[in-house]
Amino acid sequence: MRFVETKLKGAYVVEPLRIEDERGFFARTWSQKEWDAEGLDSRLLECNVSFNKRAGTLRGMHYQTAPYAQPKLVRCTAGALYDVIVDLRPDSPTHRQWLGVELSAENLRSLFIPEGMAHGFQTLLDETEVLYQMSEVFAPEYGRGVRWNDPAFGIEWPRAVTVINERDASYTDYLL
Repeated sequence: MRFVETKLKGAYVVEPLRIEDERGFFARTWSQKEWDAEGLDSRLLECNVSFNKRAGTLRGMHYQTAPYAQPKLVRCTAGALYDVIVDLRPDSPTHRQWLGVELSAENLRSLFIPEGMAHGFQTLLDETEVLYQMSEVFAPEYGRGVRWNDPAFGIEWPRAVTVINERDASYTDYLL
């Protein structure tokens, strides 16, 4: 695997290295040993899948607060999506900055999101499936969110939002 640090400190695009032959290819998408060597949180406490029927579906922007803040690794296993993170860490030099990365079943890339960042995505194709690996368990009472179109961040989504649930649409503006 190749770990590419992004402009948001602690967030990485993870690119598996393909070993190809006449059958197709093999690629490792997670290794505790490699994660530890990069100094990343290698605990794996929970895995989840979301399936999204229609292109343009938006989920986010979600995060959990301490003591259940969730570092996570996100990968697209079917279809394609535009994955977005926003740095909400008040002492970070990139506080309130965002990053968008295209993840697809074809490119096999993952995005590692450290705690303290909000996460969301917009599907680019119908029938897109997303795999989440978390280093902390889901604790709904610690769940929070920021609005996907909050002007404090200025996220540039690639297309019009066609599907969003009421909770994600109604988060309030981010307060400093």
